[in-house]
Amino acid sequence: MVTAQTGALTSANAGDGTTSTIANRVLIDFKDALIDYKTTSLDAISMFCEPMTTDTGGDIDITIAKPSMAMEEIDEGSTPSYQHTLLRNERISVKEWGLAVAVTRRMIEDSRFNEVELALNEARRAVERHITQHTMNALMGVYNATYGTGYSSGPIEVGDSEADISVFANNKHGAFFGATPGTGATGVEGRLVDYGDYSVSDLNSLGGHYITSTSSVTGASDISLGDLTKSMELIGAKGYNADTVLVSPSHVKNLLNMADFTLAFSAAELPGPDSPAKWLEGARNNGIIGNLFGLKVVVSSWCPQGRFGVFDTSVKPMSYVERRGLTVEEANPGFGIVGSYLSMRYGMKIVRPEAGVIVYGA
Repeated sequence: MVTAQTGALTSANAGDGTTSTIANRVLIDFKDALIDYKTTSLDAISMFCEPMTTDTGGDIDITIAKPSMAMEEIDEGSTPSYQHTLLRNERISVKEWGLAVAVTRRMIEDSRFNEVELALNEARRAVERHITQHTMNALMGVYNATYGTGYSSGPIEVGDSEADISVFANNKHGAFFGATPGTGATGVEGRLVDYGDYSVSDLNSLGGHYITSTSSVTGASDISLGDLTKSMELIGAKGYNADTVLVSPSHVKNLLNMADFTLAFSAAELPGPDSPAKWLEGARNNGIIGNLFGLKVVVSSWCPQGRFGVFDTSVKPMSYVERRGLTVEEANPGFGIVGSYLSMRYGMKIVRPEAGVIVYGA
């Protein structure tokens, strides 16, 4: 939700020259705001998305190859049957997003210091926050009316079927496998494909990739080691290998309070340089707090408090399509930065439903 803010030193808010006016309060607030604040960044695009570019806007169609060719026994001198690669279509919605920066001619003329630079720097951070939040909501299946993420005016959960959440009209940002993953939408081939010793029926029996936590901890940020092993099974059975767990600070708290996590950490992480001191240092510097069952555990405040995800980040689960990168556009040609705004066109969607599992608490 965007909230209008008054007092950008426009002529309408020039004030009467006293310290109680909006104009003077804006200058004082800008001066106080020069104190920089620390941000915990998460490069969500490079971590979870395969970047793509396009020259067209609107809806973009991409294709994903399925494991479809197989050897067959043939008689001596005969020719085997010709085969072709089967493809799955994914449609990505590319939209424009913009941000108006409150830089006016009066602000520039009355500037006591470079608050114009301050406004532009904050705008750059606002864009980074927007992209990160959008990616996290889409990746985790969180409902957000502004971004259009989630399904049926709510988050994607265990009860949402594969047939429903895989329909573009219902869920433009895509999803990992839903309930009964072997059952596709009416008239559409399902996304689940045989792999290894697992048939579609076997994989269907394992269940969807949105699961509730088996933790006995009370609250939304439930997490247990059993959740990780289940996620590893779901991802591994489809030919991928889980390598990363993304958790929120609330999940980390619950992990640290669990005796089984302490034992697992002590057995696997204590020897050598992986001491508790190094563990805490990593958490402070880059959000990586260690390993569990060979999975890199990353903590970020951008991860929803009630959900965490297990992923194979060597194969990006999402596609990020950029029509146009961030550019500055003139609202009033000829006035330069005055009244200008920043905008970009992009879209994103989960296109590899096998490469991630989302766990949420009760």
